[in-house]
Amino acid sequence: MFMNFRRIHKCQFVQLLTACMVLCVVMVSWEELDHHVVSHMKSYTYRYLVNSYDFLNSDFNITSNRHRKDGSTSVLMTYPYLINHPGKCARGDGKSVDDVLLLLFVKSSPENFERRQAIRDTWGNESFVWSELGATVRMVFALGVDAKRRSRVQRALLQEDQTYGDLIQQDFLDTFHNLTAKLITQFHWVHDYCPQARFLMSADDDIFVHMPNLVKYLRHLLSNKSGVKDFWVGHVHRGAPPVRRKESKYHVPYDLYPWPSYPDYTAGAGYVVSGDVAAKIYQATQVLNSSIYIDDVFMGICAKAMGVSPQEHLYFSGEGKALYHPCIYDHMITSHGHATDVRSLWQAATDPAVYGKSRGFMGNLYCTAVRAMMLCRPYYQNSYSCMAAFT
Repeated sequence: MFMNFRRIHKCQFVQLLTACMVLCVVMVSWEELDHHVVSHMKSYTYRYLVNSYDFLNSDFNITSNRHRKDGSTSVLMTYPYLINHPGKCARGDGKSVDDVLLLLFVKSSPENFERRQAIRDTWGNESFVWSELGATVRMVFALGVDAKRRSRVQRALLQEDQTYGDLIQQDFLDTFHNLTAKLITQFHWVHDYCPQARFLMSADDDIFVHMPNLVKYLRHLLSNKSGVKDFWVGHVHRGAPPVRRKESKYHVPYDLYPWPSYPDYTAGAGYVVSGDVAAKIYQATQVLNSSIYIDDVFMGICAKAMGVSPQEHLYFSGEGKALYHPCIYDHMITSHGHATDVRSLWQAATDPAVYGKSRGFMGNLYCTAVRAMMLCRPYYQNSYSCMAAFT
């Protein structure tokens, strides 16, 4: 029984070389690993094991006078209105409309006229919703000032508003980092000019909203005798970690948010809150530090501070676009990524023939099978989850 020491040394050398290679790979790709794996493990661990966000009321409270690295402090920013319509939720005689089912607040950019026009002609058409669905809906577009401060853009906006009377503009630059300012605008405007709205929907100008399905859904909620309270629905992100990569537009530095996990929040592309939640978020924006420039996250911070949790709806899309099929249209509420095809999708999705596809036992069975094949495919990462196929 002899032992081959040369072989042992060779094996150890291979092991050492392998370990060095693995270490080198980890060091080279650490940023990607940290972003895709490590940060999510920390975040989910915090969200599901600790699940304590008590720091929001102390560290994000304006009165705590929390300092940043540059020595400045965060204060509540208010901007004057450049374009406003205080009577949007009033009748012709100036009196408030008491039965506003839904106020649509669409976040838009000054140069996106074509998107706004497509929305006016389709899912944001107040006349259609009243005549075809019998519901009172009001829609406004939230805008800042053109980032390049081009006078021709502002003149075009004034002319557009003179024609349609649905623009709400405040005097801040319309940039990604001012999306939180736009969110604050919507809740302050609702509080001041349309507090009677039963529901508020916040939406981007590149989403599609299936208004007949949404109105039906909201009316079903109101039919509950106990009423609708603390209601916030959309595509929910749970345990999402802050992005630390500096090259990302979603980058949030440690000094701004040092914790491993955000409170739960819904995708900002489209979500709905009840009137009482809109009032609570307004109150939160009065006292919380708004330096977080990701509006979805700031909404989650405000809601968590006020004791409101988001609810998942399988047919509110996140960042993805819904698949085009009548069996999807029958259930869809929102779909994201429709900068150019809103009109064609509206025509297809609201065709009365769509609803005949899923009626009856065989129709329901057929559509369930179709949705399962479309939404439960491996590597499918679009808008709706596989669970939506069986609802």
